[in-house]
Amino acid sequence: MSTAELTPDEVAREAARAGLPAPVAQLDGLTVTANHVRRVVEILRELDFGDTPPAIAYHAQDPHGTDDGQERARGAL
Repeated sequence: MSTAELTPDEVAREAARAGLPAPVAQLDGLTVTANHVRRVVEILRELDFGDTPPAIAYHAQDPHGTDDGQERARGAL
């Protein structure tokens, strides 16, 4: 899935639509950045995460391996 590159005019129009300032002097840089972000998002959309659970299912471990940090958090109350 390939999309056409944004032009500086399109970036200015979208920035104005979002209520963001887009000074003319910065449009070239903003355009390069916007096009890069679009390419990265396009690549991410192509990834197959299969049965990867959502982030909320992840449980962080204590760096010392003793607990998940909740005991110390309770002790701080």
